Amino acid sequence: MPASFRFPLRVAATLLLALAAAGVCLALHTPLPWMIGPLLAVSIASIANAPTASATVLRNSGQWVIGGALGLYFTPHVVALVAGIWWAIALAIVWALLAGGLFGLWLERGHGPRMPHVPERSMRATAYFAGAIGGASEMTLMAEKVGARTDLVAAAHSLRLVIVTIAIPFAMQWSGLQGLEINPPSVRNVQWGGLVLLALATGAGALLMRATGRNNPWFIGPLLVAIGFTVSGVQLSAVPQWLSNAAQLVIAVSLGVRFSREFLHTAPRWLLSVACGTLVLIAVCAGFAFLLAWGTGLHPATMILGTSPGGIAEMSITAKVLQLGVPVVTAFQVCRLVAVLLLVGPMYGWLYGRR
Repeated sequence: MPASFRFPLRVAATLLLALAAAGVCLALHTPLPWMIGPLLAVSIASIANAPTASATVLRNSGQWVIGGALGLYFTPHVVALVAGIWWAIALAIVWALLAGGLFGLWLERGHGPRMPHVPERSMRATAYFAGAIGGASEMTLMAEKVGARTDLVAAAHSLRLVIVTIAIPFAMQWSGLQGLEINPPSVRNVQWGGLVLLALATGAGALLMRATGRNNPWFIGPLLVAIGFTVSGVQLSAVPQWLSNAAQLVIAVSLGVRFSREFLHTAPRWLLSVACGTLVLIAVCAGFAFLLAWGTGLHPATMILGTSPGGIAEMSITAKVLQLGVPVVTAFQVCRLVAVLLLVGPMYGWLYGRR
């Protein structure tokens, strides 16, 4: 078979596997079936050395859809609510930087002596950027610039993201915390002409963000454009549920294909430490979320998703599916991501540059 056909066939086979897994989760009534089912199935298949694959264009399209759909929740009333809790968002940013720094320090102290083949400076940078609560690709790129082990950094972020994406929705469903804060989007009906205009406008926003070198352009760009329409009272169309489900599936597939058999053999103790540390991080972030909930008057479930050490798209999807304060969760996650990307690199220089 020509090599040009192999990759598309692998992508198609992976999507079929993900679709079947989503069907199983739907039958079992699991939380986020269109994300958790495909994520688990593709991750296991990838570790088993199956020829899984994900197309970048599908991942970008999934983020495009989710970003546009989330932006429809930001009515003027909701924007005023979010603006009124700016201090809580600022505290969450400080908390994320502190928690990530302590996580990295713990990794360095625990694995520096066990990895004598890794130079001290490289180990310090590896642990620092592996512990930071930020985007996996961005943290890996920053780590590479200061001589860190990028394979360990990428592995840590991939594992943390998968654990958070699976653990928190199951915990929410088990505790019955869903449908507590319903902030419906400004428009609920699908209008195909308006949907096309929304797609064109949000797509242009994504391309603009990409052209200017912004992070997460296919999520942030559509999100900002959709927010602009919603705040100004322009109601084009809702996003069809089937399209949102498909977006969740392709995002899950893109996470699952990061794993491989070699992934488990990279550094087993390192991965075990990351897994245990992530569970502790989820617990302490939940405790911090309860304090913010007490101070803001918002429901603790919303604050847990807003401050959790997960990815922006994944936690926003969780809030959307479980109806747990989508705009607040999205605002917390977006602001934290921007702040972490801007501050983590300079902070490393301030803390360790002279060493």
